Amino acid sequence: MDDDGRGPGPRPQGGAEPLGPGPAHPLPYEGVWRFSAPAVDASVPQARHAVRDLLLRQGVPVSDDLAQGLLLIVSELVTNAVKHAAVLSPTIAVEVAVGAEWLRVSVEDNHPYRPTALETDHGRTGGRGLLLVREVAREAGGLCDVDHTASGGKVIWVALPLKPARFS
Repeated sequence: MDDDGRGPGPRPQGGAEPLGPGPAHPLPYEGVWRFSAPAVDASVPQARHAVRDLLLRQGVPVSDDLAQGLLLIVSELVTNAVKHAAVLSPTIAVEVAVGAEWLRVSVEDNHPYRPTALETDHGRTGGRGLLLVREVAREAGGLCDVDHTASGGKVIWVALPLKPARFS
């Protein structure tokens, strides 16, 4: 995984800053990390493990529930990129940005199709990954959206509030 350094990190685009501003000086766990992977099935667990290891290595104060939700989101987004974008995007990029009060994960590919969350269809066994991602993000108080990239592809991102552990 490549460390791209610290900074204010990406925020959800448009509107007000819903997750609040960070402190003037970055905390030890703040930063932006980006890695790329081939658009193949094996990249799904590799991306999930890389994100989990990053959270642990950086000491990100994330609850077990939020970490599990984030790892589910990573799995779903990478799976979607592998299943639906690999024809036009042999490589995908995963980015994790952590601020003082938020964290953001995004998956970028070069396919121009902008996916939409499908409604529940009990007759189908798949096709609800993005709906699941949006629901997990909503339950955590976060946001999810899709943006186009300058190269004509897309980036799907999820921003979640980070609630650091309070010490008495």
